[in-house]
This record gives sequence, C-alpha cells and structure tokens, in this order.
Amino acid sequence: MTPTDRTVDLLLLAARLKRLQRTGWVMSSVANPETIAAHSYGTALITLLLLDLIDEPLDRAKALAMAVIHDLPEAVLGDVPTPATRHMPQGCKAAAEAGILGDMCEDVPAAANWCELWEEFAARKTREALLVNDADKLDMFLQATIYGNNGHSETARFWGQVDHYPWTFAASQELLEGIGMRRRGMGLT
Repeated sequence: MTPTDRTVDLLLLAARLKRLQRTGWVMSSVANPETIAAHSYGTALITLLLLDLIDEPLDRAKALAMAVIHDLPEAVLGDVPTPATRHMPQGCKAAAEAGILGDMCEDVPAAANWCELWEEFAARKTREALLVNDADKLDMFLQATIYGNNGHSETARFWGQVDHYPWTFAASQELLEGIGMRRRGMGLT
C-alpha cells in the first residue's frame, strides 16, 4: 500500500467524525446534537481566539494542529462519555486512543508528528497543550449554553462540572465567565 493510499485511508476514517455525534449531548436528550467534527472546529476556533488574547508567545501552528486532531481517535473509538470513563482502569481510554491514532497515522508521512502532538495534548505537557485543553472545555460549556437556551434543560448538568477543570490562562477564565454571564442572562441555571 502506498503512502497516498494510507493517506486516503486516514482521511476516510477521519471523515467519520463528521457523522459521529457527541455522546454527552445524546445522553442529555439533545435531538440532532453536534458531531465530533463540529466540536473539533469549535475547539480550533476558540484556540485561535485564545492565542490572540494571551500575552505569551506560543507556537500557533502547534496549538491549532493539536486542536484539529485532539479527538481524531474517536473516529474509531467513538466519543466515550466521562461517566463511562470513571468505570475504566486509569489510563485505559488514553492508551486506546494513542494506539488508534498510531494505527491511523502509520505510513502516512504527512501525519508523522500527529501522535507526538496528540500525546503532548493528552499529557498537558506544554503551554500549547494547556491552551487547547482550555479551548476544548470552553467549547463544551459554550455548547451546553446553546443547548440550554434551546430548551434542553438536561445540559445544565455540564455546568456542574465547571469547578473540576483547572484553567491555565486568565483569558480562558474570562471567556468562561463571559459564557456563564450570557447563560445567566438567558435565564438558565
């Protein structure tokens, strides 16, 4: 199999993310919830925004690449919801995702550093990884607010997790506060 064939295989597999719905929203009875690809776009957009809001020199290309690929293994594993991960051995999900991404990127020269970037993101090893982790959670809270405003009251439970996430950047905290204020302005609790 040629590198081009492997690249096309990777793209076809990744295209599943355009159809796979985020499990947390499905479990919250949201009709036609966002897909994993839509969430990855939201995370990338928030990453781009945060890069311009913070006064710290970060590698923009690295951060944006992490944001785009952070959920790529879910094309095979699916979106395992947080409540389920509490019943798995520690590190089990991350190990599965790392193995899946390795298989996806094998013999794809253009994706040679994706596993390294994903592991950096998952381990929160660098400031770029921490920024993308902030963006990932901000996108979730933003989406919960949107769904709550559209009458999906079960999504309010996501806001109950807000104190469980460490926020690295002041700009992330400010954006979270802005989303929270907008949520309260909509009459959501």
